[in-house]
Amino acid sequence: MKKLFFLIPVIFLILATTITKNSTKQLDKKIFNIKENLRVLQDRYELVMLEYSYLTSPSKLIEYQKKYFDNELLEIDIKNFNWLEIKNDEVKIYTILLNHE
Repeated sequence: MKKLFFLIPVIFLILATTITKNSTKQLDKKIFNIKENLRVLQDRYELVMLEYSYLTSPSKLIEYQKKYFDNELLEIDIKNFNWLEIKNDEVKIYTILLNHE
C-alpha cells in the first residue's frame, strides 16, 4: 500500500513534466518562427527604405540613367504628364505638351 501511495505521485509528476516540456517546446518553435519572420520583414523594410531614400532625388535618377541605361529612359516634365495606363504588362504614358514660359 505504501508503494502505491509513493508510485501514484511519481507517475503524476512524470506526466506533468512531459506535458509541460512538450508545450514549452511548441511555444519555443512558435517564438522562433515569429522571430525569423520579423527578421525577414525587417531586412525587407531596411532595403525598401534604403531604396527610397537613395532613389527619390531626380538628380540621382538622371545619374543612374546616364550610368546604366544609356538614354533608354525619358525625362518628362511633370506639368505635361496627364495619365499612365498599364495593360498586359505594357505601360503607356499619355501627355499633352504645353508651353510653360
